[in-house]
Formats: sequence, structure tokens, C-alpha cells
Amino acid sequence: MQVNLHEAWHIGPVQIPTRLVLAPMAGVSVQAFRRQGRRFGAGLVCSEMVSCAGLQHKNERTLGYLRIAADERPLAVQIFGSDPAVMAEAAAMVEDAGADIVDINFGCPVKKVTKTGAGATLLDEPDRACRIVQAVASAVSVPVTVKLRRGLENRSRACLSVGPQLVEAGAASLTLHPRSAKQMYTGTADHSLTAELVSLVDVPVVASGDITSRARAQTVLATTGAAAVMVGRAAQGNPWALREILDGDRAQPSREEVVAELILFMRETVRELGEHRATGFLKKFYGWYLGRGRFPRAFKAELTQLPTIAEAEARLFAAVPGARFPLARLEEESPPSDEVLLDLPISIYGGG
Repeated sequence: MQVNLHEAWHIGPVQIPTRLVLAPMAGVSVQAFRRQGRRFGAGLVCSEMVSCAGLQHKNERTLGYLRIAADERPLAVQIFGSDPAVMAEAAAMVEDAGADIVDINFGCPVKKVTKTGAGATLLDEPDRACRIVQAVASAVSVPVTVKLRRGLENRSRACLSVGPQLVEAGAASLTLHPRSAKQMYTGTADHSLTAELVSLVDVPVVASGDITSRARAQTVLATTGAAAVMVGRAAQGNPWALREILDGDRAQPSREEVVAELILFMRETVRELGEHRATGFLKKFYGWYLGRGRFPRAFKAELTQLPTIAEAEARLFAAVPGARFPLARLEEESPPSDEVLLDLPISIYGGG
């Protein structure tokens, strides 16, 4: 059975125009990434994790900022923490910033997060997890969603016991990445667990993990009953993957298109993060955009060694002068957004 990925669906009152969600990724999901994802067909985009402690104390070293633009909505802002009251306060700030959905992270496996009692650790503390969801849902009028993993340990089935409790506590949707925290991103995502979770709850479930092609997305949707799929690493430097998943368009981008998208991304990131932070932040994106056989490895390495973004841009134009034409069209169609509703300090390990 083919699922219509262009069919709209809802999380609470929020209508999402396609069944493709762009994942929240630390150190990746800046506004430029989210706006690009919407342009290529993602129905919902998500911020990277925002530290609730950073919001509360307003003294965490600023490693990144969240900016909400009209053309990236609907937008979910993801928060993480371990104290229900602090999470509720942060959620209210996020709602005031203009987020359409507040997402809570109960899935991050990174030690810097789990050692604070946040992220995937909360799957082993269902009572605290439910108190967090209750507190957040009581503090905001927008839908509250939760992203979780299968559990901390390999073969854990904690998500199947915790998930329904989170819905009862007020979660309007769940996203399941059915790997354990211990697995990190190794092995494969066990979407039989996603199907089980779908059967246990009466809210939309988003399937996350190993969604790398239209065929895979269709299989996961058909076999799990999930409402949507979430795409993460497959879209890093490769927004064309979103188009392929949605429409089956397997046409590879030209070198001109690749460079045009990269330079637009560079310019928007400088506008958002500032020249200094953007210089380091963008280096990983050079490899992502120019990889997949699109450019020689030596060229990617050369770009990362250039000291300024202006020099990297000049080198890209020298290599592919025809990129100026698609870039001009992109900038005309997607002018820089000046709408900044709130600057928020983000994750202690993401963004810069």
C-alpha cells in the first residue's frame, strides 16, 4: 500500500502539510537548515535541543541562537532537562517565542546530556518523565510532543511501557527512534517496536531512524501505521533526499545546484550565527554537500582549510562559476528573513 506523503495530518490543532518531518539535530538544525527543509517539502521542522537550564539562568555560554521565521512554520522547538518546573518555565518561553509545538527530548544518548538526568535517561524514570510532560503541557497552550528511544539498553522495550504513560500525561504525539541509547547510531532501527507503539496509543506516532529513501519511508509507514516519518542524517547537506522521499524524484542535483544551495546556506548561517561562529560551524557542511561523489575529496579538504567564509565562497565560484545563476534564483525566491522573535541559548554541546 502506497501512502500519500503529501497528505496533511495534525498534531492537536496544528496542521502539517506533508508526512515528512525534518529531525532536530544538535549542531545542525539552525534556521538555515530548517528553512531549506521546508523549501524541499518537509511538513514540520524542528529546532535542535534547547537547554532549559540555559533558559532559566540566562547565563549559559551562548553557543547558538534559535530564531523563528515565518517561512519555517510549522516549527517544533525541542527542549531538554530533568526538572519539571524548569522545563515548564522554558516551555512557556518557547511558546512566547512563536513555536507551534513544544517537543521534549527523552531520547538523546549523548553522555553530556544523560549525565544530567535528561535525554534518554528519563526512559528509566517514567514517573519523572510523566511529571515533566504534565508540567509542560500545563504551562503551554500549544501541543506538547515527545521524542524517545526504545530504551537505554539493547533489546529494551521501555518505550512501549513509557509511551502510553506520556500520552496520558499530556503528550499529543510521540516520535520513536527504535534504537537503544547504548546503540547510539549503530545497527538498525527496529521499526517493529514502532508498530507496537502505534497500536498502544491514540495519538500520531512519527517513525524515526534509517529513513533514507522513498522506498524505505513507504515501507515503514505501511508496516507500522505511523502518521509520518522523520528524516535526519540523510538530509545533512542533501536536501534532495527530502524531494526523493516525497516525490520519488531521483534526479541528482547538478554541480551548479549543489554549490548554489551550499552558498545560500553559508550566507544564511553567517547572518544567523555571525562570521566567527559560522566559520567553524560550516566546515562539516562542506563535506556533506560536496560528498557523495559530487566533488573530489581534495576539494572538500581544501575548503575546510580556508580561513574565511568569503574565501570558501570565492573558491566555490571559481570551481563552478555557473552556480551564480541558480543562486540568484534561490535568493530571489527565498529572501533573508528578518523576523527574529527570540534569541535562546541552546544545547550545551550543539550549535557551534
